[in-house]
Amino acid sequence: MNNSFGLLVDCHMESSVPKPRHSCLFKSALQHQALKEQQSDLWTPLANLGWKPCIESTSIMYSSLPESTGYIQVFLDGGLNQQRMGICDAVAVAKILNATLVIPYLEVNPVWKDTSSFEDIFDIYHFINVLKDDILIVRELPDEFTWSTREYYASDIRSTRVKNAPLHASANWYLENVSPILESYGIAAISPFSHRLAFNNMPLEIQRLRCKVNFQALKFVPHIRNLGDVLVNRLRYSAVESTSYLKQVVDTKGGTRVGKFVALHLRFDKDMAAHSACDFGGGRAEKKALARYRQAIWQGRVMNSQFTNKELRNQGRCPLTPEEIGLLLTAMGFNNSTRLYLASHKVYGGEARISALRKLFPHIEDKKSLASSMERAQIKGKASLSAAVDYYVSLHSDIFVSASPGNMHNAMVGHRAYLNLKTIRPNMALLGQLFMNKSMNWLDFQAAVMEGQKNRLGEVKVRKAKQSIYTYPVPDCVCRQD
Repeated sequence: MNNSFGLLVDCHMESSVPKPRHSCLFKSALQHQALKEQQSDLWTPLANLGWKPCIESTSIMYSSLPESTGYIQVFLDGGLNQQRMGICDAVAVAKILNATLVIPYLEVNPVWKDTSSFEDIFDIYHFINVLKDDILIVRELPDEFTWSTREYYASDIRSTRVKNAPLHASANWYLENVSPILESYGIAAISPFSHRLAFNNMPLEIQRLRCKVNFQALKFVPHIRNLGDVLVNRLRYSAVESTSYLKQVVDTKGGTRVGKFVALHLRFDKDMAAHSACDFGGGRAEKKALARYRQAIWQGRVMNSQFTNKELRNQGRCPLTPEEIGLLLTAMGFNNSTRLYLASHKVYGGEARISALRKLFPHIEDKKSLASSMERAQIKGKASLSAAVDYYVSLHSDIFVSASPGNMHNAMVGHRAYLNLKTIRPNMALLGQLFMNKSMNWLDFQAAVMEGQKNRLGEVKVRKAKQSIYTYPVPDCVCRQD
């Protein structure tokens, strides 16, 4: 019998054993992987189409910076990647106001409860040195302003706190509303400060400065980079004999074989599952658990709750489960020899949720399988440091895949576009519709995926109005070569 006909699994032949949610496609995918070689062209780097980073300042270089108008403090919410974008915006605002930037304060995330500071994550000396010709930066406030603390602003209304900065505020808004505070008090503290600077109608000098911060000034501290290098080297130069044992692979010529790997950000934690208001096949108990969590965290109010599960999937608003991302990768041509690095904090549902992905891709690694507890000691219990390691490994992977859009997705898509590296961006709306079609066979599913994923491999996308410069750095910070 022709192999392709063998892939048309009878979806009605079910047993009482619990199955993956898309059991028909899953069975076919397992058979397909056993029959097919991994597509070598998947690993081909993106073509160089003449784009190059261009973040040099467009302004005239001065022998020294103009006199500072005062000190700017910012208090940054969110996880690592949201804070990263906030740091870039803080530098830009300081430049707009000709102010001195105080090293940004990172709020404690209520979910991860990580107390890591800027200096715990980023190389502060590198940060200050790279930006020394652009703005003045200080690690701490001078004695006359030491009263300006997080606790001070939390206790009462303060004249030096800027609380009303609108989302995506213009440069003129800061000049009109924050400059007078600097002039009167010599200091202004902006909180909240997340997505508080516009992407449109901004001077090119400011745009390029934002990219300079993101792609050059924000360098992780040495122990994060060192652990990241250990993980990358073991992914490239080792073979797995068991979950936690690695050995070096040597080719017949006596040299070390360089392997390729995919970094996969599942982004399927409890927060994401609850906030999406989607049904993930966990039955009544899961629905109740997510509803209780949604009520406790957001008083039940989430934007998607007004839509049915079918409507949400048609619109591409449901995060892909580990099983679904496994089916996508298989349809694209990856097979069971592909090495995957999981760049995720916690997956909702734990190993039970990951098991289908692991059956399709048995060579799954993460920080725990690749490094000893001693090697991971400095990041233990620190979600931001763990996320920084994942960011570093993802940036150095051959291919990056994010299961769903989010801050990690946005940051990595932009950084890899800046470096012209391959990134798979799932077509969420298409996949949502395909996974709802329970009668679709594997060959039709694969054909639809291959068609829907065309031009979604990290090719240069020019930024559109209101889109983030951190996700789409072209053309502000990536230019055509002459």
